[in-house]
Amino acid sequence: MSIVLDGTNGITTPELDSSGPVAGTTADFSGNVTLGSSVLATPTGSAPSYTCRAWVNFNGTATVAIRASGNVSSITDNGTGDYTVNFATAMPDADYSGIVMSGSPGVVDTLNSIVGGNPTSSAFRFTCRSYTAVSTDPVYVNVAIFR
Repeated sequence: MSIVLDGTNGITTPELDSSGPVAGTTADFSGNVTLGSSVLATPTGSAPSYTCRAWVNFNGTATVAIRASGNVSSITDNGTGDYTVNFATAMPDADYSGIVMSGSPGVVDTLNSIVGGNPTSSAFRFTCRSYTAVSTDPVYVNVAIFR
């Protein structure tokens, strides 16, 4: 595989050829990189940048319904406030970070604690609870997986 670079505008055309990937090569970019409709901002500083490997925004009440997602095939409703996010493409292992935020508009008891389960490479299970430790089905559940 080769990438054609233009000195003025950066990458103009990725070209695939029969040589395949070139081992040990790297490419350095300055500015932002656009992949399809996504713009990857160039990080500043020396710390590496990690992208979200899976994410979902879903309704946790009644029949669970995904509003929008990336790399999530489905949500399993295991009971009140107990959900499993199933990945469309598995993680390399279970050593990822799952971040969950949830709440229900107009409900005084909207502060939810999240209790993580046993993560696997194919799914992330967690429980949403109110600040009084009661399992609850929030209207908005947002999950992001980083690895």
